[in-house]
Amino acid sequence: MTTNKTTEQSLTKKVWNLATTLAGQGIGFTDYITQLTYLLFLKMDAENVEMFGEESAIPTGFQWSDLIALDGLELVSQYEETLKILSEQKNLIGTIYTKAQNKIDKPVYLKKVITMIDGEQWLIMDGDVKGAIYESILEKNGQDKKSGAGQYFTPRPLIQAMVDCIAPQIGETVCDPACGTGGFLLTAYDYMKNQSNSKEKRDFLRNKALHGVDNTPLVVTLASMNLYLHGVGTDRSPIVCEDSLEKEPSTLVDVILANPPFGTRPAGSVDINRPDFYVETKNNQLNFLQHMMLTLKTGGRAAVVLPDNVLFEGNAGETIRKKLLSDFNLHTILRLPTGIFYAQGVKANVLFFTKGQPTKEVWFYDYRTDIKHTLATNKLERHHLDDFVSCYSNRVETFDAENNPQGRWRRYPVEDILARDKTSLDITWIKQGGETDNRSLSELMADIKDKSQTISAAVAELEKLLANINEN
Repeated sequence: MTTNKTTEQSLTKKVWNLATTLAGQGIGFTDYITQLTYLLFLKMDAENVEMFGEESAIPTGFQWSDLIALDGLELVSQYEETLKILSEQKNLIGTIYTKAQNKIDKPVYLKKVITMIDGEQWLIMDGDVKGAIYESILEKNGQDKKSGAGQYFTPRPLIQAMVDCIAPQIGETVCDPACGTGGFLLTAYDYMKNQSNSKEKRDFLRNKALHGVDNTPLVVTLASMNLYLHGVGTDRSPIVCEDSLEKEPSTLVDVILANPPFGTRPAGSVDINRPDFYVETKNNQLNFLQHMMLTLKTGGRAAVVLPDNVLFEGNAGETIRKKLLSDFNLHTILRLPTGIFYAQGVKANVLFFTKGQPTKEVWFYDYRTDIKHTLATNKLERHHLDDFVSCYSNRVETFDAENNPQGRWRRYPVEDILARDKTSLDITWIKQGGETDNRSLSELMADIKDKSQTISAAVAELEKLLANINEN
């Protein structure tokens, strides 16, 4: 275990040091990790041939050996041709090389990355070590504000707690319709992989149980590689590159775990035309929620991270909440604090629901009031959610109006919620204790900078609108 940890730390450091060198040359971290993924797959294919005598999955002329022999512009040219050819392949290779492009056009730096990868034996490395190295790189990428990759990275301790509550069972199908780098699918896989010794069930888990969708080619590459390095989807990637909201689900699933994108749909997205939806809306997260409600089998269960406005927004929001209470058992809501996501200022909740039975009561766990997390000084860890996971299983209120009014775990009968204005689920009962802000000065400065950038962007948009109005 110590050797594994040492290997993991030293390799992560090597990979990260090279990232710093490349950043000095204007090669962003997201671009670097993508190229690393493309090259790593080629190297592991070569090891598979050398060590195990397997046939290469890569077409002749575009394998690892064809790259490492070259230098200079010849190397760049060969690499770019390789990416083009591999992006046209079917199955796993085509998915990993989805819309692949070279982002390291300086031969000397491309050679540096190739040399670093060539100096290690990746295939025989423990799957957990390979996976951990890759996960730590993805997490560092999520922290890089410039890359914007934080939107694709849900904190792993939160994912672990959600999976522990949902408890997926081997033989069940698990879907994430906005899968980012694959954290939910991977954690569900880890939860299920030791549940049975049956070869049939394990094969089903590795090749058929998991299904992820994302509409960003870069993210599909990262998620596919993340799962592949952990031994999942070795023939066919469980990740597909498409927009989940464009069409009705073709198959229904047992479990959904997700943190769909918040806000409006990205520019250039196809307009949603879903006759199966309960209500028409342009709100991205409400549409994802509808899609997930429709994708579950009867008896299927979901745990989904959603922003606060899903709990109180009127019109379409209220229609969907009523549907969630009448046709689903929305049994639990976990209220999350700010400071746990890489994207700043996100106020979110986890909704847990089961399809096919009406809600009788909703249990709320307030992990927000007087909770202070920051990414630097008090990062969310799995143990912070131990009490919630325990309450989730035991269903014994810790709130008591007389003896413990600050109790975080409270039950509300569905009649009380239906009587609320707009069927609002935005409920708090704990009085704030006015705790001091324990952010560091650098974190406060970063927060102020983020907010000022948001205000500047909003002012620029308003100026544009005013200019258009004046012109007309």
